[in-house]
Amino acid sequence: ISEKAPDKAVSASGKTLSDLTLDAVVSQRIGAADIRISADVLKLQASIARDAGRDRLALNLERAADLVAVPQDVILDTYEMLRPGRMSDARLLKARAEMLRNEYGANAIAALIDEAVSVYERRNLFRRRY
Repeated sequence: ISEKAPDKAVSASGKTLSDLTLDAVVSQRIGAADIRISADVLKLQASIARDAGRDRLALNLERAADLVAVPQDVILDTYEMLRPGRMSDARLLKARAEMLRNEYGANAIAALIDEAVSVYERRNLFRRRY
């Protein structure tokens, strides 16, 4: 995107590539929030990947777009919940999927968690081991 359509490469805070300069960083006109990727750019990249026949990459980029709005602590907590042997009750993961759907509109991530719940139940992985 940055090479073929740089005008579409806009950060989550609305900064363009031309705004992201070393001088802007040094003078503190650009901060960490200004270099976060936007959901729109991730979705555009997913579309490019899908058009190139890379469906799995496209799906992962769409999931990443879902996560842009989710706070980092929620992402890390969800990751920990998904690790086999960490949860003893499927209802907790199902509740997390619903929370991600309802509070953040993270439908692709919620669907991934729903799929994980199904697999964990089938493989009897809801046994707290750690």
